Amino acid sequence: MNIFDWSPPAISEMVPTELQQSLHNSRILRDSKGDLLTIFLRINRIYAKLLAIHSGSLLPPPPLVAPPLSPSPPPPPSSLRSKWRSYTLADAAAFVAAKGKSAGDEIGTVIVCAVSKPYLPFLSNWLISVSRQKQQEKVLVVAEDYATLYLVNERWPGHAVLVPPAPELQTAHKFGSQGFFNFTSRRPRHLLQILELGYNVMYNDVDMVWLQDPFRYLEGNHDVYFTDDMAAVKPLDHPHDLPAPGKKGRTYICSCMIYLRPTDGAKLVMKKWIEELKEQPWSKKKKSNDQPAFNWALNRTAGEVDLYLLPQAAFPSGGLYFKNETWVKETKGMHVIIHNNYITGFEKKIKRFHDFGLWLVDDHSNESPLGKINE
Repeated sequence: MNIFDWSPPAISEMVPTELQQSLHNSRILRDSKGDLLTIFLRINRIYAKLLAIHSGSLLPPPPLVAPPLSPSPPPPPSSLRSKWRSYTLADAAAFVAAKGKSAGDEIGTVIVCAVSKPYLPFLSNWLISVSRQKQQEKVLVVAEDYATLYLVNERWPGHAVLVPPAPELQTAHKFGSQGFFNFTSRRPRHLLQILELGYNVMYNDVDMVWLQDPFRYLEGNHDVYFTDDMAAVKPLDHPHDLPAPGKKGRTYICSCMIYLRPTDGAKLVMKKWIEELKEQPWSKKKKSNDQPAFNWALNRTAGEVDLYLLPQAAFPSGGLYFKNETWVKETKGMHVIIHNNYITGFEKKIKRFHDFGLWLVDDHSNESPLGKINE
C-alpha cells in the first residue's frame, strides 16, 4: 500500500479538544496543497506552538509516523471480469494441465466440456461424479456465454474460459435445433487447439455421469478413443476397431465422449471434422448436428489414424443403459460413464436421472467444485 493512499485520522483524534478550533482556523493547514508528509510536518509545528501557548496541557506532540501498512484490497469485480475476458484457451489449458502433471501425468491432460448457462445444473451434476473419481482438477469448462464464464471462475478460479466470439445468451437447445448445432459445431476447433498445445484431451457432454474412473480403460497409445452410440447389445469381448458403416453409409459413433492424444492422427481427425461441418451446415430440412460430421471424419481417415472403440459394457449409450434392464443387470459393476441421451428435453433428462438415482446435485452439491447453483 502506498502511504499516500492512506487517510489521516480526524483532528479530534490528534489534538486536545481546547486546541481543535485553533487548528481548524489555521491558514497554514487550511490552504495546504502539499502531500501527506508536508501536512504532518505543518500539524507538528502548529501543535508545538499551541502547546507553548497552552502551557497547562500535559499532552506531548503527536509522533510523526507513516500510516500502517495493510494488505492490498482484492480487485473489484470489474477487474476480475476483465481478467477472465482476456483469459485464453492456451492460458486455461496450461493451468489445468499443470495440475495433472503435478499428479504424475507426464504430458498433461485436459478434460473439456462446453456449457451454456441453462446447463449449469448438469455441469454441477457431472462435476460431482468426476470429483468422486479425483479427476476434477483436470476439468476445463468452455463457457458458451459470459454468465457461465464469470460464475464458474468466481467459484472455481481458472477452470473456465470463453473462446470468442461468444454466442448470444442461450436457452437450453433441443437436439437437432439450429441452436444445438451452433453450440456443438465449435467443439472440434477447441479440441484441435488443445492438441496443438501438446496436451491429451478428453471431451465429455455434461449430461453424463461417471461411476468409475475412465482413464484406466484408455489402453495402449491409440490416437482417438470413442464410444458406439448404438443400443444393440455387443458381445463383452467385441472388437475395438471402428464398426462397419450403417444404413446411411457411415458409423454411429457418439461425439459425446472422445479421448485424443496429441498425435498427427488425432489432429487429422479434428481437421477433417471441421471440414465436414462446413460441408454439412444446419438447415430446416436436414436439422443436422455435429455427430454425423464426426463419423464421416472417422470413416474417411480410418486408414491413416489409429482408432479405438471403447468397451460397450463400460460406456453404454442411453438407449442401452436406460432401456434394457436385463443388460444392465448382466453387466452390473462394469459401467463407467453413463450418457443420458436417446431422450430430448431439459426437464425429461433431469427426470430420468432422478428416476435412476443419478441426479446428484440435490443432495450432494457440496461435492461439486461449484457448490450449490440456484437454478
